[in-house]
Amino acid sequence: MRQVGAWAAGACVGFGRACVAVVVSMMVPAVWAAAVALWIWWGGGAWTWIAPFVWACIGTFALSRPVCRMFRSLVARWTATVIPAGYRQAGPVTRMSTGYWWNGFSYERTRRDALMDQRMRLWWRDPAVWRDLRFMGIAPITVGVIGAIPPAGVAAAVLGFSRPELSARLIGVLGLVVAIAGAPYAWRAVEPVAVRFLRPSPAMALVDRVDELTAQRADTTVAQAAEIRRIERDLHDGAQARLVALGLSLATAEKLMETDPDRGKALLREARVGAATSLTELRELVRGISPPVLNERGLVDAVRAFALDSPLEVAVSADVRLRLDPPIESAVYFGIAELVTNAVKHARATRARISIARDDTDLVVEVEDNGRGGADVRAGGGLAGLRRRLAVFDGALEITSPAGGPTRARMTVPCESL
Repeated sequence: MRQVGAWAAGACVGFGRACVAVVVSMMVPAVWAAAVALWIWWGGGAWTWIAPFVWACIGTFALSRPVCRMFRSLVARWTATVIPAGYRQAGPVTRMSTGYWWNGFSYERTRRDALMDQRMRLWWRDPAVWRDLRFMGIAPITVGVIGAIPPAGVAAAVLGFSRPELSARLIGVLGLVVAIAGAPYAWRAVEPVAVRFLRPSPAMALVDRVDELTAQRADTTVAQAAEIRRIERDLHDGAQARLVALGLSLATAEKLMETDPDRGKALLREARVGAATSLTELRELVRGISPPVLNERGLVDAVRAFALDSPLEVAVSADVRLRLDPPIESAVYFGIAELVTNAVKHARATRARISIARDDTDLVVEVEDNGRGGADVRAGGGLAGLRRRLAVFDGALEITSPAGGPTRARMTVPCESL
């Protein structure tokens, strides 16, 4: 009985999915059918086909990207298979010193003209656009035809049972059998067809990967330059200035020891305090570059030490046996530090939870706080920079932060534990 119920449920779900696949795949053929109907309505003259043909072409171009997005969404929802879109992204539009706007292709007088020209050039040069148009011609004769089998069987059954002839009744029974038998399977053609014809080509995937690596290299170069400037500034304004003052104090004390020993001893005491302060500043600077506990004891102990120094009440749960490559540990550590710091500065949180675990292939880090939420990955922001730093290791950052909280951040980095 359970098997019958499961089969009936699968048939109902499959019939619905088949109907959806047919409707989506037949949108563009419906546009062309309407254009033909319009041409016939106008009398089918020698030149009256031009306007319907133009409108059909415009409709095909306008529907190609939305329909392909629908197919990708259906495949992801029904089979959990994610098909990358592979569309080329528009670059920034920059105003030059001459007053003209540069869009990556040409100079324009206004920003609006630059954006329009950029959009048109990207549209015509993007291989994904022509891939979508090709799919518009393939989907109706593959997904559409196969998906139409169950609805066609139901239609044949309704027409057959509505007539008294025996032959019509037999056709109705046959149609019903075809609809029931094909319903659980007719929609399954969506996935292989969409994956085969909507997935970016290897060449396009390689181009996208090269562009991504180029951007990551630029981000890494900028970050390294900024870090070097920060270290130079901290050394110049802090430890270096104190060491210069310490040298002057020692030189003065050396001269005063013969004429005013008490004043010289006081200067030596001040120099000792200054030396201790300089040592503390140097330790803080080294900790900002790479915490000693991270190098000596690994990521888990470094995060626990950071949690003890945090103004929040932080709970850390982690696999104590976890030990990773130093670059990955450093990136994850400073990512956790940035997320907790954001929770203190922006979310006004009082508690946070850090979870560090490893599955079969990835390091998974979750940071959750009880702040007011509203965190968003904005271009040029700290979270966007964190996402770029993780992308260097093929990692990812996911943020869930509804208004009112809580904020949940999930970092995943492919790795092999040592």
